[in-house]
Amino acid sequence: MNATPALLVVLAHPDDESFRCGGTLALLARRGVRVQVLTATRGQAGSCGDPPLCRPDELPAVRECELRCACAALGIEPPILLDYQDGCLSKAGPLIVASQILDSVDRLRPQVMLTFGPDGLSGHPDHIAIGQYAAQAYHQANDVTALYTPAVPQSLAAALGLTHLRTVPDEAISLRVDVSPVWESKLAAIRCHATQASSSPITQAPVERQRAFLGTEHFVQAETRRDMPTCMDELRTL
Repeated sequence: MNATPALLVVLAHPDDESFRCGGTLALLARRGVRVQVLTATRGQAGSCGDPPLCRPDELPAVRECELRCACAALGIEPPILLDYQDGCLSKAGPLIVASQILDSVDRLRPQVMLTFGPDGLSGHPDHIAIGQYAAQAYHQANDVTALYTPAVPQSLAAALGLTHLRTVPDEAISLRVDVSPVWESKLAAIRCHATQASSSPITQAPVERQRAFLGTEHFVQAETRRDMPTCMDELRTL
């Protein structure tokens, strides 16, 4: 393993990195952890904005730029982009995608991997698929200590009246991270994804509601290989 702790984040679309785990990524980067995001698609099926900020044929390149902007805002390394079609990840070859993820594991040598859980957080088929492929890669990467997934606890969803997200019982949450110290960095990363602002209601919500939903990030430790602290565990002291 590298002397410098590292985290590999495996997600489906540009903007997945900012909303539910961006603050945690920024905090880890501030603590000297190498953080890199691997995104499987360029978000071709997303919104061009309202009003449109680009033509549909320009959207993949625009969203790649937005992703790079967000990673810079969070203070993490430039992203790795695969080139799968947005909306079609479940049709990709699992062995091929897992192999590409393992290539990134070999380069970064992370302590921890972070990806979507079995419910994809929102139920999006691409989220579910990339989570499965990343879990498969984790099972082959013997030097990676733990696999985490972002989650929304049931109590938070109930308090905010959120019905569009898949939730987990509160007792299933392994780690809660207060991202107040990097709140502005997280908002800056979200703002980088300008084409998606109109399709993300939370960006139009009052600040109090934004803070309630985005100010604490929640994670489930899906798997672990050994009882030893990782860069994620260090956030418990914040």
